Amino acid sequence: MASSPTTSPHATLIHSTAIVEKGVRIGPGTAIWDNVHIRHAAQIGAECIVGGKTYIAPGVRIGNRVKINAFVYVCSAVTIEDGVMVSAGVLFTNDRYPRATTPDLKRLRTSEPDEHTLATRVSLGATIGAGSRIGCGLVIGRFAMVGMGSVVTKSVPDFTLVLGAPARIVGYVCRCGHPLLRFDNGSAPNSADLKCDGCGRFYHLRGGVISEPVAKD
Repeated sequence: MASSPTTSPHATLIHSTAIVEKGVRIGPGTAIWDNVHIRHAAQIGAECIVGGKTYIAPGVRIGNRVKINAFVYVCSAVTIEDGVMVSAGVLFTNDRYPRATTPDLKRLRTSEPDEHTLATRVSLGATIGAGSRIGCGLVIGRFAMVGMGSVVTKSVPDFTLVLGAPARIVGYVCRCGHPLLRFDNGSAPNSADLKCDGCGRFYHLRGGVISEPVAKD
């Protein structure tokens, strides 16, 4: 059985079966696993892992210390910021009204980004659960968590847990990933002070918006 590549601060490891096109930038310490395909002009930061059979489209931007599991499809116009977890089988989209051809059926539409392409950003520290589908033209907020199998059609606020198809807000989560509050029946409080049982961090919920306390000098 083959062993997984091990990252280091200095080495970039690319499996012999991976396809990395010209113009791709990969940071130090990043590992690209088997049968990955990374298209031209994509950028991947330092100390990342890209799991087997994953496809990364032209021009995609991926930050540092990002973990992308196997069988992930990352289309053009997607930006993934530092510290994001993208679990196995996640699929991104970038066109709300996709067609293969022009309306007269005489010419294929280009696969390159065009006026129909809508950008999506996955913000710092967020997690996208296995098998999720991510719509286009939206933002997954900082340290947000998308539950497995969700279909995300709207932007997700910071530190927010969403679940379902279509995904709906069902709670809030800490930086460490532990739940801060769950409200499956939709009855979210408008205001509360929350403490993580996992790591002890505190958060404020005001007007339905969750934030971290500002550190005092």
